[in-house]
Amino acid sequence: MKGTSANDNHFMMKRIGLFFIFISLVSCTGKVSSSDHDSVAGVEAWITDPGASVLFKKMNDAVKVAKTSDTIKNINIDDGKVYQSIDGFGYCLTGGSAFHLHNMDNASRTALLKELFATDSVNIGVSYLRLSIGASDLDAQVFSYDDLPAGETDTLMEKFSIVPDKKFLIPVLKEILAINPKIKILGSPWSPPAWMKTNGSSKGGSLKTTCYRAYALYFVKYIEAMRTEGISIDAITIQNEPLHPGNNPSLLMLPEEQRDFIRQSLGPVFKSHGIATKIIVYDHNADRPDYPLTIFRDSDAARYVDGSAFHLYAGSIDTLSYVHEAFPDKNLYFTEQWVGAPGRLSENLPWHIKNVIIGSMRNWCRVALEWNLAADSRLEPHTPGGCTECVGAVTIDVNSVKRNPAYYIIAHASKFVRPGAVRIASNDINGLPNVAFKNTDGKKALIVLNESDHDQTFSVSDKGGLFNSMLAGGAVGTYVW
Repeated sequence: MKGTSANDNHFMMKRIGLFFIFISLVSCTGKVSSSDHDSVAGVEAWITDPGASVLFKKMNDAVKVAKTSDTIKNINIDDGKVYQSIDGFGYCLTGGSAFHLHNMDNASRTALLKELFATDSVNIGVSYLRLSIGASDLDAQVFSYDDLPAGETDTLMEKFSIVPDKKFLIPVLKEILAINPKIKILGSPWSPPAWMKTNGSSKGGSLKTTCYRAYALYFVKYIEAMRTEGISIDAITIQNEPLHPGNNPSLLMLPEEQRDFIRQSLGPVFKSHGIATKIIVYDHNADRPDYPLTIFRDSDAARYVDGSAFHLYAGSIDTLSYVHEAFPDKNLYFTEQWVGAPGRLSENLPWHIKNVIIGSMRNWCRVALEWNLAADSRLEPHTPGGCTECVGAVTIDVNSVKRNPAYYIIAHASKFVRPGAVRIASNDINGLPNVAFKNTDGKKALIVLNESDHDQTFSVSDKGGLFNSMLAGGAVGTYVW
């Protein structure tokens, strides 16, 4: 081999040095390959951009290594500041949802349930479900678990039966639990049995004070019957939308009535029967914080209560922090928000991500739920007088499945923020609402919405580490590292 002179060595070393300088410059400017993004920044980006028809897609080129800049906004993560623990994200498994799922063929249903509930790297890992105790307005017909002929009563719950749920709901739930045994379940009644009510009807009316103990036993029987089926009810709310008696089924239950029912009957009956299921109050809109506060201010009732639940068809999501500040020992839950027909992703995604996901979490909620899991393309079934415009997270027509706005809204949180995670601090930036979490395995997740109508580039810092990303107007990104 031909020898190498000192000058040749010097020239070669100079070329190698220039090569490494070039590589450093490329890295600093973010012009690296998609594989380098993961290895350098250690960040995954999952994007939904309705304007570009990007639907919850992992996009490595959405993350770039960068230095701080005065020209772009910076989201700073601080896991030294820890807020509430998270129970999960999900939907309401209505009777109608269970009906459509049950009627799919076995292979199609299994595939969809795995996509929704499996916790592996492929699927979206829904971790929380809300059930109706008896019928909701998205069942094919109204029923309770103790319906009787007019004039009859059953105060000891001797005729109580969950048979109506055994046809569709319970079989589907058992399949879900086989996929994700740790999923948490909340039960909410739309109405007590009609014989317990002042008007004797499934719609409207109030709970008779003489039926307080009977109704408390109704909850106990429900929890015990579901346990016999292998289904653990983690929590119950006492009444879905207690200030909306116009639905079918429904019940008017004023805050003082709910307080007295808990204090006199539900709390003591749960205690005497050894029921550990959490009691959550209210379960209605954010414009009436006085409702849960009325109950919390009564120590005899409040001692039985875990917290309060909210919807957002009226009021502001920030109101929930007011409730937290008044009673920081009581948990908060966001338990319902619908997507109305026809369900336009470009309109629904930004509002729901900002309020239901980011807003509820930044205002101390442990749970964020969208409304109906599934309907068909005719938006059925529903009760007479029930919701005729409620779009499911998925539309199921026999074995055909269409994914709708609520599917993507929940996926951006449920896949990456697992039960037991904690919310951690991130600065609130105008035009880029965001929320951050730390999971039990140490992984962090940041959900960011670009609520403007134009592209925005921003940086994210975490203990000195930094990456850049760009979101188009109306797009949302979840970043995991």
